[in-house]
Amino acid sequence: MVNVNGRWALITGAARGIGYLTAKLMAEHGCNLILHGRTKEHCDKILSEVKAMGVEAYAVAAELSELDAVQRMLDEIDAKGTKVDIVLNNAGMQIAYRTDYFSTPVSDYTESFKINTIAPAMICYHFLPKMIDRGFGRIVNTTSGIRLEPEQAGYSASKAALDKITIDLGSKLEGTDVMINLTDPGWCRTDLGGPNAPNSPESAIPGIAVGAFVDDKKSGRYLNAPYFTGLSLEEAVAKAEREFDSPYGK
Repeated sequence: MVNVNGRWALITGAARGIGYLTAKLMAEHGCNLILHGRTKEHCDKILSEVKAMGVEAYAVAAELSELDAVQRMLDEIDAKGTKVDIVLNNAGMQIAYRTDYFSTPVSDYTESFKINTIAPAMICYHFLPKMIDRGFGRIVNTTSGIRLEPEQAGYSASKAALDKITIDLGSKLEGTDVMINLTDPGWCRTDLGGPNAPNSPESAIPGIAVGAFVDDKKSGRYLNAPYFTGLSLEEAVAKAEREFDSPYGK
């Protein structure tokens, strides 16, 4: 299992929900944190909490639907000289649930793809070359298990596109110590999942972050968080390495 003590991780959507819980998990293991929110002020609570746990941390802000703002955030991180070892692309947006799905507006797709596909892809493309140069990196992209629901077509299509990007990039990284994998928290009671979801946000821990800790040089896997509910982080990592193989064949 990777020792993340003293490494730096960028967590998008860290101000609340599963991103907030993930930040605390990483801090518990000594990982320094760049905490992304729509505004820096949104991250005040989690920033103070992780600093109190003894790690270095700072906040960055970007509205992920504004791609120029995403680039400015990346430039700010570079300007600080932070060597980002781990990226947890947690932030996402469910634009709408369309009962009359034949009337789905184009904006459902354009906004969903900017937030759920293009912004995380920009982040991947920005940090992967630096990780490759240093010989270490972990990226975990959060996807969705939604299938056969045209009511959520913009959201599910944008996540399927992120899956494709992740798996294709992973084929170029396979066998190296720079790894990119997918995770899915399951349907949780968050702002995105809504109050009627069957699972608590805590059920996604530690599975949502397993891809940051695996150490077997395999990429492109779907490390679905509910498979790891109730396990310790050490048990979850061992299960991931034992039971989840890359999709690229031998």
